Amino acid sequence: MDWMEILKVFAVGGIICLIGQLLIDYTKLTPARILVIFVTAGAVLTALGLYEPLVTFGKSGATVPLPGFGYNLAKGAMNAVQTDGLMGALTGGIKETAAGITAAIFFGYVIALIFDPKPKS
Repeated sequence: MDWMEILKVFAVGGIICLIGQLLIDYTKLTPARILVIFVTAGAVLTALGLYEPLVTFGKSGATVPLPGFGYNLAKGAMNAVQTDGLMGALTGGIKETAAGITAAIFFGYVIALIFDPKPKS
């Protein structure tokens, strides 16, 4: 991996994070709504063929943040439709993202055991 590739990954991921920060700072959107907007935007942009060029350019800078989760959901569903038909639209996204979902649940549980999580007051 060369430095130019690292710079592209950093720039794409940074711009996605900047958009999220601007939404937090200048709108009344809750973090949960911003999460849904990002995942949905990733899925919609993938369906329109607009997110793939960003993934090709920015690699993990585009696939790791939340729009990347939507990208993987949509891409998995579209690929599964080609092999499994209509049922693939329902199962493909989950198959594609199963490892990430499992890791999030597992590490969230481990962190909750290590630290003492408390609800916001």
